Amino acid sequence: MHIEEKIAFLRQPDVYPDRPKRVEVIETHMSWVFLTESLVYKLKKPVRYDFLDFSTLEARQKDCEREVSLNRRLARQVYLGTVPLTRQGDGDLRLDGEGRVVDWLVQMRRLPADRMLDAAIRKGTVDGRDVQQVSQVLTDFYRRSVPLPISPAEYLRRFEEDIQGNLMVLRDSRYALPTAQVERLAAAQRQFLAAQGGLLEQRARERRIIDAHGDLRPQHICLTAPPVIIDCLEFNREFRSLDPVEELAYLAMECDRLGAPRIGDKILQGYLEAANDACPSKLIGFYKVFRACLRAKIAVWHTVDHQVQDHQRWLGLARTYLDLAERYLHYW
Repeated sequence: MHIEEKIAFLRQPDVYPDRPKRVEVIETHMSWVFLTESLVYKLKKPVRYDFLDFSTLEARQKDCEREVSLNRRLARQVYLGTVPLTRQGDGDLRLDGEGRVVDWLVQMRRLPADRMLDAAIRKGTVDGRDVQQVSQVLTDFYRRSVPLPISPAEYLRRFEEDIQGNLMVLRDSRYALPTAQVERLAAAQRQFLAAQGGLLEQRARERRIIDAHGDLRPQHICLTAPPVIIDCLEFNREFRSLDPVEELAYLAMECDRLGAPRIGDKILQGYLEAANDACPSKLIGFYKVFRACLRAKIAVWHTVDHQVQDHQRWLGLARTYLDLAERYLHYW
């Protein structure tokens, strides 16, 4: 069946158990998200990319189950489970029915939008206790995580390949990004690997690489008590195989972009102190530059998605990330 029929059905308030007055609908690159007053349902798009495959019902079911399992690490009470979308004998669709399963959805509790970290930053409502609690939750998570088997050479090579991959996209003439800046940032990162690559190899040697969150942005952190962190990058383990310091440097970079650099840096510093991790500041700077360039690449990718209309906004965001990356070069 066509996804349009599923979407039309899931837009209807009376199909949900909490009988909402209205249903908010959000389309992302890989999913359709349906929000009632108290619940959230996520339907995977039947898409296939180099880094994921949701093209079959079985693949979407497995990914929904994986999303729930992985996200319960940092948001156990939020991720309620998976729910089938079924075709009844009379031909009607039903959510969590007894008929033939035609798709699967992730079911979540809805979190307060004004307590998401990005919204709280914009409103100026983040306090020191919020920062300390987020840092503590993440520190405890990283401490519980089992180190992944990756050799120093493999860890270093991954950055070499990713830096080149970012460069190939960002200098594409379709995006009209400042070529000199893009080339300068790539050259600086390659130079860092040549001169300071041993710092990255040492992180692998110290068994710092874990199965992390993978997409630790302010909009995925809710300042409840205790904080919960949602929307981990469930579909590709390699993208989650990270040094906790890289993941926290990414969060710090995103907080900086929102005009609150001290919040992200304090979360990172809280981890470094609690974990007794003496990661050099120049490596933290490298991680920020790398992540800013990666986010610039992801931003421009949105302009080739036929569903996306506001191309100039995404191109402007890419330029913002490149400017941030250039500013971080002073770390080394």
